[in-house]
Amino acid sequence: MDTTHASTELLAVEPDGIPQELKIRPQWLVWKLEERDGKPTKVPYSPMSERASTTDMMTWGTFEETLAASKIGAFDGIGFCFCSADPYVGIDIDDCRDHETGELAGWAQSLIEKFPNGYVEVSPSGRGVHIITCGRRREGKRKGRVEMYGQERFFTVTGVEA
Repeated sequence: MDTTHASTELLAVEPDGIPQELKIRPQWLVWKLEERDGKPTKVPYSPMSERASTTDMMTWGTFEETLAASKIGAFDGIGFCFCSADPYVGIDIDDCRDHETGELAGWAQSLIEKFPNGYVEVSPSGRGVHIITCGRRREGKRKGRVEMYGQERFFTVTGVEA
């Protein structure tokens, strides 16, 4: 999760940039920045406005429900939940993109190129990149500025091409 530069203006969601194969899955939620332990944290909510759980599918919604809730509620964005029933894994690359120019760090570009069939987008801060691709990872793994998740987590989603 990219909270390093949370004071930066968040990117708006561009729904047309999100792949249809993700949109058809009922694994969506909204989120808002809330302070936890003195730092901003992206907290998931169901499209019906109660807190969501990344382990409880009953708190998730469809893409359409989530997008509608994001437009009328006090939310900061939308997110996709990874679960054991889907084929996806998410890779979160923090602090690898110049917010002003969009230029990616060479190390991040090299990592992105290893997933030619992945969906790549800019994170809400504009300073990171997300990759969603087919793969398996049961537990989260972090190495430096890169995190990888396969279930019981959610990724914020912008639809903004990296």
